Amino acid sequence: MSYGSAAALQAAVYAQLTSAAALAGVLVVDAVPTGSGAGTFVLIGPEEVIDQADKTGGGAEHRLVVSVISDATGFAAAKAVAVAVSDALDDASLVLTRGRLVSLRFLRARAQRLDAGGARRIDLSFRARLED
Repeated sequence: MSYGSAAALQAAVYAQLTSAAALAGVLVVDAVPTGSGAGTFVLIGPEEVIDQADKTGGGAEHRLVVSVISDATGFAAAKAVAVAVSDALDDASLVLTRGRLVSLRFLRARAQRLDAGGARRIDLSFRARLED
């Protein structure tokens, strides 16, 4: 197993999201912005890594979550941003500074209300297969 490409994967995901035209003007972060994050933003979140090494070399499956958090009324604004995130990442050809991305696929999404309905959160789960 190798966790060696984890930081490179996060950097590539960040670069892909911040360069996506459909996400222009949307803040992309890996920690909730100061002041609890008013507005709509994309949060690069948790990750689970599973060994995928074989006799040919090291590798890992990264299951990562990218969240859209919005205080806009209703789910429409958050879903529009979530679609842009999904479009930007699903089957993307990311270039990593360490390792090689074999595949990046959308797995599932979960939409929920937060703060007694005052905010919305959509968690998009992706599976990235890396060789190190």
